[in-house]
Amino acid sequence: MNLDLKNRRAIVCGSTQGIGKAVALELALMGANVTLVARNEESLKQTQTELSNNGSQLHSYLCADFSEPQKLKELLEQFIQKQGPVNILVNNTGGPPAGPIINAKTEEFISAFSNHLICNHILVQACVEGMKSSGYGRIVNVISTSVKMPLPNLGVSNTIRAAVGNWAKTLAGELGKFGITVNNVLPGATATGRLASIIENKASKTSSSNDAVKKEMMHEIPLGRFAEAAEVANAVAFLVSPAAAYINGINLPVDGGRTGNL
Repeated sequence: MNLDLKNRRAIVCGSTQGIGKAVALELALMGANVTLVARNEESLKQTQTELSNNGSQLHSYLCADFSEPQKLKELLEQFIQKQGPVNILVNNTGGPPAGPIINAKTEEFISAFSNHLICNHILVQACVEGMKSSGYGRIVNVISTSVKMPLPNLGVSNTIRAAVGNWAKTLAGELGKFGITVNNVLPGATATGRLASIIENKASKTSSSNDAVKKEMMHEIPLGRFAEAAEVANAVAFLVSPAAAYINGINLPVDGGRTGNL
């Protein structure tokens, strides 16, 4: 099986923590030159150092805030003009705050739509011509299992994640003829800072302990545990590899079997 990413340039978003960082580390181990994207420059520098300690590739970073799409666009265009084509794009952005959809303000939908779908689209548009010219293109969007089955108390996230899922499926149909694949990875409950925040919030609202909430959540998962970020990263890494060249337009849950449909 060919998993070699040598001489491939990858952009990984949200890559200073959680799933995004795990993806960046894995792609670096597979030989890719990784460009980290996040908004905290100190965290970017630290992660870049960690990547460099794992290989001889030339890794880099872009300090960008997804709440400013136009600045992101300008930064990307400058980067690609200077560094050359991007072969692999991993779209990954932290989800909107939890809460019932009926209580959501319209501004929350607009902000989440911009941070996720609009910024994803800007990233793809900036990278796609280089993918075409280099003859290698992989786009993976890290979304959520809510694309297949909405999750309780995540009203804004459920809505926006579904929009990203349909955008990606449409894109897969348009870009397939160029040998560019577009796929979605759908993490379930994964041991990250976001999950810890969700657990703490639920415990506070239900007057339960964090341990009780964790136990309740794990009970819904056939494998009986939360995923590690590296396990989600493994799925992303396979989909961006040469071995996955004929996999296009899919939603791949990495959830221990929790999602109640196929």
